[in-house]
Amino acid sequence: MSDSNEVQTTAGDSHISIRVRLIELARLFLKLGTIGFGGPAAHIALIESEIVGRRQWVTKQEFLDMLGAANLIPGPTSTEMAITTGFVRAGWAGLCVAGASFIFPAAVITGMFAWAYVRFGSLPQTASVLAGVKPAVIALIAVAIWRLGKSALKDVGLAVLGIAALAAFLLGVNPLLILLGGGVIGMAGRRFTVSSAGATLLIPPMFSGRPLLRLQFLAATVFTASAPVVRPSLLRIALFFLKIGAVLYGGGYVLLAFLEHGLVHQHAWLTQPQLLDAIAIGQFTPGPVFSTATFIGYLLGGVPGAAVATVGIFVPSFFYVALLAPVLFRLRQSAWIGAFLDSVNVCAVALMTGVTLRLAADALRGWPSWLITAVALVALLRWKVNSALIVLGGGVAGLLFAAVR
Repeated sequence: MSDSNEVQTTAGDSHISIRVRLIELARLFLKLGTIGFGGPAAHIALIESEIVGRRQWVTKQEFLDMLGAANLIPGPTSTEMAITTGFVRAGWAGLCVAGASFIFPAAVITGMFAWAYVRFGSLPQTASVLAGVKPAVIALIAVAIWRLGKSALKDVGLAVLGIAALAAFLLGVNPLLILLGGGVIGMAGRRFTVSSAGATLLIPPMFSGRPLLRLQFLAATVFTASAPVVRPSLLRIALFFLKIGAVLYGGGYVLLAFLEHGLVHQHAWLTQPQLLDAIAIGQFTPGPVFSTATFIGYLLGGVPGAAVATVGIFVPSFFYVALLAPVLFRLRQSAWIGAFLDSVNVCAVALMTGVTLRLAADALRGWPSWLITAVALVALLRWKVNSALIVLGGGVAGLLFAAVR
């Protein structure tokens, strides 16, 4: 990775100016933030398709290292992948441009839903579009897992570790414990290999943890708006979401537990139904699930409330990536850290696989969804169709199937 006044370059594009790179980053992540349905796993698949496959800004190994690091720091993983990509491509300016471009569309779309929610008391029906988008997204994620898995599984030991990590996730072990445990096992294996001339130590990650809270919402739900129980100041809104963004591990599903405790029970700013509506909107709008903060901020303080809530929950991610990104690729040069990253990367792919299995159980219901997934897989593997077209095509197919019914 480059230092503060240098930028990572790929062969043949070192002549491209920083200004051009910033424009490329803005266009790419505005697009991904607009079409990024399906949650973090889908976003990571979209980013991998664009920056590894199409544009070749980073190698598969570099992408895996970025993913492993993003999983180890608090905040939304896919957003931190966008921020890190920006730094790799265009330094500190790129870090800001890529992250803001990825967040902006989701915040605007969620804000529009919040306005409709407050003004009309209900939200539009979007079930048909999402019924087609979700199976297309499953295909995207599956292809990304296949590509990343081939690079991550460097030997039999890592393959066994990946299987153990997937099993632990499906049994409800905390993802952070799986990642950290996998990394420690990798370093221990490296030490054992050095000390015993080739022997490999593999210890299954046997950790205890509370299962992640998981909610599934129907996009066709009609929401009923009501005024907040208490209207806090903008400063209190900002500090509340800043604290969540600074400490939250586990992504959007764990976010619910934090929000319920703080908003409903601790401060009594929202009712339980209002919170569920906000989480549901964050689930089916594109871009980061953390844009739920935009909706809640609007309910609590209008447009200014939405703005401070959005900035508060996302700004810690920029700070964490700014600390880690300049040294990430240099850490790879250490044999010990390299072993740690290799193991974390395998565990990250395993977690992505586990999430996809759960998403597929919800998305693949009935022959139309299976057909959309199959066609999307063929289009991706045989003809290398752009991921954005896959998502849009899935949405159109969902509308067509609904019209036929």
